[in-house]
Amino acid sequence: MKNEKAHAIIGPQRSSEAKFVINLGEKAKVPIISFSATSPSLSPTEHENKFFVRSAYDDSSQVKALASIVKAYGWREIILIYEDTDYGSGLIPYLIDALQEFDTRVRYRSVVSSNANDNEILMELEKLKKNPTTIFLVHMTAPLSSKLFKQAKIAGMMSEGYAWIATQGLSTLLDPVSDMESMQGVLGLRPYIPNSKKLEHFKLRWIKSADKPDGSAGGSNLFGLWAYDTVWAIAMAVERAGIENSSFLKPNTSKSRVDIAALGTFEMGAKLLDTLINTTFEGLSGNFHLVNGQLEPSAFEIFNVIGTSERVIGYWTKEKGLLSELNDNNGRATNNLKNPIWPGNTIDQPRKLKIGVPVREGFTEFIKVVENKNKTTQVSGFCYDMFHAVLQVLEFPLPYEFVPFHDGSFDELLHKIEKQEFDTAVGDTTIVANRSTFVDFTLPYSESGVSMLVLVKDDERKNFWIFLKPLSWDLWLTTGAAFIFTGLVVWVLEHRINTEFRGPPQHQIGTIFWFSFSTLVFAHRERVVNNLSRFVLIIWVFVVLILTQSYTASLTSMLTVQRLQPSFTDVKDIQKNGYFVGYQTNSFVKDLLTKKLNFNETRLKNYTTSEDYHDALSNGEVAAIFDEIPYIKIFLASYCSRYMMVGPTYRTDGFGFAFPLGSPLVPYISRAILKVTEDKEKMENIEKALGNQATCEGQGPTTLSSDSLSVYSFGGLFIIAGIASMSSLLIYVFNFVCFHRPELNNHDPERSFWSKIIDLMKHFDQRDPSLHPFMKRSESRVHPEASPEGNDASPDTDDMQNHSRDSNEGADTGGSDEDEAHSSVGSIYRRT
Repeated sequence: MKNEKAHAIIGPQRSSEAKFVINLGEKAKVPIISFSATSPSLSPTEHENKFFVRSAYDDSSQVKALASIVKAYGWREIILIYEDTDYGSGLIPYLIDALQEFDTRVRYRSVVSSNANDNEILMELEKLKKNPTTIFLVHMTAPLSSKLFKQAKIAGMMSEGYAWIATQGLSTLLDPVSDMESMQGVLGLRPYIPNSKKLEHFKLRWIKSADKPDGSAGGSNLFGLWAYDTVWAIAMAVERAGIENSSFLKPNTSKSRVDIAALGTFEMGAKLLDTLINTTFEGLSGNFHLVNGQLEPSAFEIFNVIGTSERVIGYWTKEKGLLSELNDNNGRATNNLKNPIWPGNTIDQPRKLKIGVPVREGFTEFIKVVENKNKTTQVSGFCYDMFHAVLQVLEFPLPYEFVPFHDGSFDELLHKIEKQEFDTAVGDTTIVANRSTFVDFTLPYSESGVSMLVLVKDDERKNFWIFLKPLSWDLWLTTGAAFIFTGLVVWVLEHRINTEFRGPPQHQIGTIFWFSFSTLVFAHRERVVNNLSRFVLIIWVFVVLILTQSYTASLTSMLTVQRLQPSFTDVKDIQKNGYFVGYQTNSFVKDLLTKKLNFNETRLKNYTTSEDYHDALSNGEVAAIFDEIPYIKIFLASYCSRYMMVGPTYRTDGFGFAFPLGSPLVPYISRAILKVTEDKEKMENIEKALGNQATCEGQGPTTLSSDSLSVYSFGGLFIIAGIASMSSLLIYVFNFVCFHRPELNNHDPERSFWSKIIDLMKHFDQRDPSLHPFMKRSESRVHPEASPEGNDASPDTDDMQNHSRDSNEGADTGGSDEDEAHSSVGSIYRRT
């Protein structure tokens, strides 16, 4: 620019050199055109780079295509390997953002120095080899990548199970790589160059000029094509702008000692830049058209290194995504690439999930593992069918292999995932809180909960004392006490005015019991005359009616309906009596029994199969077995008539698939589980592996208490009856005390309190002298006896019999009573 007065500069080739040259071009107003400085950090759209033109693709334009390849093969974790230069590090932020859009996690970033030797590269690869992720994306220049792949082959990382993807910077320069043998199976991405006659003629001329003995166009690559088109574009722009005779304006540098200050300013630089940006033509690399100062990518092609050549397996466009053919308008990304040959000369896609499956003896309906002699593993059962159905609805392929897990608990299996020995676990693995601290679970796909399995009692209809079963013991005692209390209240209310409730003490006690209990069958003959007694009796008869009807219904049900009754219904009864309980071997239920239910570990026994459960319960080794509901239902399908599932259900979250903490696969698998479980027909087919469980319909986890009616069922009735009786009794006592209080005070006011109480008791035991004549007539007609001459007895005869009985009950009736009796008898004899 200073000496030659250049109107435009093509280059530099490296992004690190371009920054300095771009600054010079900006100062001198000279367009800087680069066909190889592809770092995203050099943006022509920035204000300070407005004289910079990139006649190549920005590296960031390929990140969507790279992320689509990763998604197409279902890889959710990847390792980035890039060189420690502006070219290497400039792409990484864009690449990470693109991968995150597809939920792919960058597990590790390996930075390799551009000056690294073979030993340093090998040491870094050995470090990466210890990582469980075997998918690598390489972004570096051809000379450094050549070293990398040679050392990767030495380290055994170009074998089966590994996958390598190369960015366009390496892919467009594969020709100079001296040893393509070390890159077998690598996938590469590069801009698509459409075939044209102009390109074919150029290749022929290039071959002749290169004079290659094998007839190959050595050294011809995409950067060479871009360089060729760049020269043509500048020539066309200079011609169109008419700047052949333009000159530089020299600055005043008399006081400056800096050589850069001596640069002049190209007066036609802005015009040339504008003409260059608007120049379009069909070049060797395709349509030359600058957008925002750089080439606009149209399509990328994906190739697979096989031998010393590359095989194109697909394309990517911004509009259509991945395609097996460029004019292919169909389908989903997972089916749009041709099958590549992977490292190790295999067509099996890396990386396969290493799935741990538990090998178990019992309950093989859930997971059954058969290890064949040819070292293959055959898996079946409900959990496998569920996993297979989930994979079918995933949007990407998920290759896997099963690895049997022997002789260990489910916790030990899950710790294998934490230690990165397994990628996931498929089996009847229950989601519980403590396990979620070292693995991530998907959403559950099975029924949840832990319940209790107990033996069924013998038929209650053979019980000698079954008539006592309808009511619980507390209700029997409460009812008896209520009968006695009600009889006592009625006796108190009727004693002074009703001769049926008078007489010798033993007669009165018998009357209390007889009257109250006879209401049970409504057989009481005594007639009550006190309104308070009638009120109490009305309420009590209603209570007795409800009790008798409930008792009859419950006893009828016990005698006529055959029902399975559990031998135990309450965990506390088992603990109180010190019985043994069982659980499934290697299950988390043991911790639930010891830590949550507080069972002594010495009282626990473990069992493996359904047959073990049957033997233990039937022989009385254990009182109950605690297990998860799905296992209990499998057991009851075979032994439905002899056992029951009872007690409360202890909440768990059911079976789930386990993955390492933070695994990006978990949300995809969980969403797929939802799709499967919401498909009723598909779930019915999957659940066929569990057999027919309909034979025990109605035996769900039910919390059972005693079949007998309890006090709680009739508490309201007893409260109402008690309030009625107590209120009537208190009203009577209040009236009685108020009536006799003046008399007690007049006799001797200085007497003690207890003397007054005794006097009150004596008054209470005496017949009420103020009895109303109506009550006397009613009293005389209590239970009239039939005359010997017919059914109709005369009133006088009835009066004689009743008053004679009153006179025989005691002399406490007083003289007036005797006169009345003699008068009645005389009247009877005169009529006779």
